[in-house]
Amino acid sequence: MGYREDSDKSKQPGRTYDKHCDSAFRPHGGYRKLRSFQVTQVIYDGTVSFCNRFIDKRSRTHDQMLQAARSGRQNIAEGSRASATSAKSEIMLVNVARASLDELLLDYEDFLRQRGLRQWKKEDPEALEIREVGRKQSDRTDQTDVTDRSDEVDPSIPYLPWLNHPDPAIVANALICLIHQANYLIDHQLAGLERQFASEGGFSEKLAMIRRNAKLNNKSDRTDLSDPSDRSASPICPSCGKAMILRTARQGASPGSNFWGCSAYPNCRGTRQLEKSTNT
Repeated sequence: MGYREDSDKSKQPGRTYDKHCDSAFRPHGGYRKLRSFQVTQVIYDGTVSFCNRFIDKRSRTHDQMLQAARSGRQNIAEGSRASATSAKSEIMLVNVARASLDELLLDYEDFLRQRGLRQWKKEDPEALEIREVGRKQSDRTDQTDVTDRSDEVDPSIPYLPWLNHPDPAIVANALICLIHQANYLIDHQLAGLERQFASEGGFSEKLAMIRRNAKLNNKSDRTDLSDPSDRSASPICPSCGKAMILRTARQGASPGSNFWGCSAYPNCRGTRQLEKSTNT
């Protein structure tokens, strides 16, 4: 089950949680519900259309823009899947997505500049209109939550008037605005992942915690005196007062027999006889 509005706010949105399982595996998957993934998918589809309409298919720029747009989307999905066992891999992949979008942003800016076309400024009416669409698409109740719970609706639909426009300058500027929106969402996503890693640790830390908890839970249940690692049932050394451990005689009158020897040996040579009921 994915993240819900009434869930614990410390949980990452768009992730799968099992409240009944104390697992070392981190919450993972659910990337299709991430608003960052949805916006980068719109950017990828819009870039494919833009390049096919306005960039020579024999041009190297055509392939580079498609690869950068695909990387921006794909690495968010791969990072979400990798998050089960590696927070480091997830953060690295999401950073790769961010870098790919920056590369794509430069390509669109180059397209406009080299053709003498106007690039919208941040406060231009056209840019503000697209930003307003982005706000409506985002979570209306918690702007810090990058999950769009209306993921069943095609996220590209509100942007089609700009993306399907015959003027390449309008399409390029619209995609520039979307890239800025995606970068904003990814920056918040990365900040959340880093906070989660700092507070909860990664896969190896969780495995160590589970092993430690298992040992603590089993400590009170140790009853096998033949286990030399079982210190909870061992007697106290009559000579120094330290815990004793089970040893096996190698020589003497009864070689091979078990007895209690001081854990401080050879500094202390205290011994106790093993009770007959426990001597196997």
